[in-house]
Amino acid sequence: MMPIEDFEELAEAAPDAVRLEFVNGRVRTKEPLSIEDFEELERRAPETVRLEYLNGKLEVKAPQDGNHSCIHAWLTRQLLLQCPGHGLYPFSGVKTQTDRNGRARTDGAYARRGHFKGHGEWSDPDGILMVLEITVRDLGTNQRDRIDKPIGYAGAEIPVYLLIDRDNNTVVVHSEPKDGRYRQIVSHPWGSPVDIPAPVGITLDTTELKDYAD
Repeated sequence: MMPIEDFEELAEAAPDAVRLEFVNGRVRTKEPLSIEDFEELERRAPETVRLEYLNGKLEVKAPQDGNHSCIHAWLTRQLLLQCPGHGLYPFSGVKTQTDRNGRARTDGAYARRGHFKGHGEWSDPDGILMVLEITVRDLGTNQRDRIDKPIGYAGAEIPVYLLIDRDNNTVVVHSEPKDGRYRQIVSHPWGSPVDIPAPVGITLDTTELKDYAD
């Protein structure tokens, strides 16, 4: 849930054309939001608020906790050991959906080293091999991470979407994007080996993830 103090600061900073409301701890827009208005709102947002625009809806990315950070560090180590020429770039802003009018703040974007050099706040998805999301204890997690983001990432033809699901203690691999959907979705329990298909092409040892079960 978003603190009311953060909402009030965001609402005060919002452009005149953007009217916000606060319902059940979540921020919403009273009218449809253009991508230009979203980007202006995001630029004006306080540092404590990270905004996303998913399938036409304004979302606030929930803050991470300690286990979230440990899981991110675990995956970064695994990827670096197996593919030293690539990197997992945290909190990358990515343009999503078929029309590229979505804006997702990923937990990680996996690409060749130096890929994001010279990019602005929101990067085109071309050249990103995989995106990462790690669920948090938040009421919007199901809709955001399991429904809206797979649609947005598949629409942008990002080859792999890796979801580390802390509610179910699973690693979910989405691959083969086509027509705005991932055609392959495979769920693995924590502790089992996880094959990440091409163009990533590695196998993750997920034993350590069991240390971070909530």
